[in-house]
Amino acid sequence: MMDEARLKSFLESLDPEEPEYLARIEADALKDSVPVIRKETQRLLRFLVRTTKAEKILEVGTAVAYSALLMWDASGKRAKITTIENYEKRIRAAEENIRSSGAEKDITLLAGDAAEILPTLEGTYPLIFMDAAKGQYLSFLPEVTRLLSDNGLLITDNIWQDGDILESRYAVRRRDRTIHERMREYLYRLTHSDDYDTLLLNVGDGVALSRKK
Repeated sequence: MMDEARLKSFLESLDPEEPEYLARIEADALKDSVPVIRKETQRLLRFLVRTTKAEKILEVGTAVAYSALLMWDASGKRAKITTIENYEKRIRAAEENIRSSGAEKDITLLAGDAAEILPTLEGTYPLIFMDAAKGQYLSFLPEVTRLLSDNGLLITDNIWQDGDILESRYAVRRRDRTIHERMREYLYRLTHSDDYDTLLLNVGDGVALSRKK
């Protein structure tokens, strides 16, 4: 059986050096215990942005703008990205990171609740990245589906919930049971929907790739 730790170390050794501004933002976020997408997910996200050549991207869940800036960099700094964040402290950090990286003309941060902002958006996006409050994915899905272009790609991060998704409802902590139930329902909807073809990947903390039919 392959040693997972050795494989992870080997793959990281093959990663090209990331731009200084991204390395700095990631280091600062980890120091402040702010979650950023895992290395495996970073590789996948870069690949998908480059492969789809998406020039317009919607992100639900900005945090400190690391993933938005990673997608912008992967696009050759050409993509126009709209990103939504509701946590005030992270909004300030994200705005500063976008500004200091020279991306303020290409990345638009919308501050507020995605449940209220998504219905106000117009047009469509060929790529949407969902990395927000996991318990809200299910409620976001109708508006996300409306906003996703035909044949567009929806990328959903952290679907495994650190392994909790595999457990029965009663095996997870009581406070996590609602999120557990909603994520299971979300994954069922994606994999049984007439709107999507979905592939679930064991990358990072789990990623769902859903192509809109």
